[in-house]
Formats: sequence, structure tokens, C-alpha cells
Amino acid sequence: MVLERQPFVTADIVMAELREYFSRPAHIVPDYITFSGSGEPTLNSEIGILIKAIKAQFPTQQIALITNSTTMCDESIHADLSHCDLIMPSLDAVSDKVFQRICRPHHQIKISDIIESLIKFRKSFYNQFWIEIFFIEGINDTEKELTLFKETLVKINPDKIHLNSLDRAAAENWVSKLSNKRLQEIQKYLQPLQSEIV
Repeated sequence: MVLERQPFVTADIVMAELREYFSRPAHIVPDYITFSGSGEPTLNSEIGILIKAIKAQFPTQQIALITNSTTMCDESIHADLSHCDLIMPSLDAVSDKVFQRICRPHHQIKISDIIESLIKFRKSFYNQFWIEIFFIEGINDTEKELTLFKETLVKINPDKIHLNSLDRAAAENWVSKLSNKRLQEIQKYLQPLQSEIV
């Protein structure tokens, strides 16, 4: 439960590793250099410096960032992410009750603030912006929650929406996977949106 941004791994260390990788004669050029993994990448206070450094040193390399969206209320982060080619924020709930159940966030984090931040950021971010939704049976796939999702996604206006469900052992025994049929029903329900839904 950390909200304070810190240079957990400095930009210098990451850039040194990237230069070493790209200097190898047989290196594979990745589709994206992606910020994700263990922990929220935007909590690293040097992420903006790092993104600019990658773009300066490897100008043709695309950069992606996967975020749980909890830091998007900090507008300094918006500037840090402005040079990404793709940003994929999570939006696993739109009502506070469901947000608390699924995400168990820090007490200062409110889903309404996250949604407003995503709407605001999207208006000034012109590269690819994909929303990722993790569905849990009986929790955030109810008719009420899906209606709220649809209304919210119209306001955010992402380029693409990824619908996901459980694909490995769950951390909690109350997490149940949605069937492919149910995911297809949700896809059909959301289909009138302008976004591509996968």
C-alpha cells in the first residue's frame, strides 16, 4: 500500500541494460518496450525521464505501459506518460462497492477519481489507449455493473477494450472465471461503442 513515488530503479540503470541489450549483434527488436510487472510502474518517479531517454536513444522503438490506473489522479504522471505509444490502464470496476471488493485499494484511492482522471488524460493523449477489464463471475459482470461500464467507457473513449478473466490459479477462492460464452455476451453488449473490443 504505497502511494509515494520513488526512484525504485533509476533511469540510468535501466538505460544501461537497454544499451547492452541493443548492442548485441543478434538481438531481437521488440514490438514494444513495456513497463509493467511486479508493482505499479508509474510509482517510479523516474519513469518520465526513462521514457524520454529511450525515445532519444532509440527513436524508432515503441513504448507501452500497463497500469492499474491508481496513480492517474496525479497530473504530473500525465506528462510523464505523454511520449508512450500505447497505454493500457485497468478498469476492473466502476462502482465504489465493486472496486473495494476486487481491488482492495489504499484508503485514499477512489474509483470516481480514477475514472475522471482517465477521461481527462485520454482527451490529451493521441496515441493508442486500450482499457483492460478483468471480469469475475457474479462480481463485476452483473447487469448493473455492465451498464455503468458502458456509460463510463463512452466517456473515456479508448481505442480498444480488452475483456479478460481468470486463466490461472486465483489468489482468492471467491474469484471465479467467466466462461467464453459470457465474455462473448459482454462483448456483444458493449459492441455499439466506438472502441474495438477483444
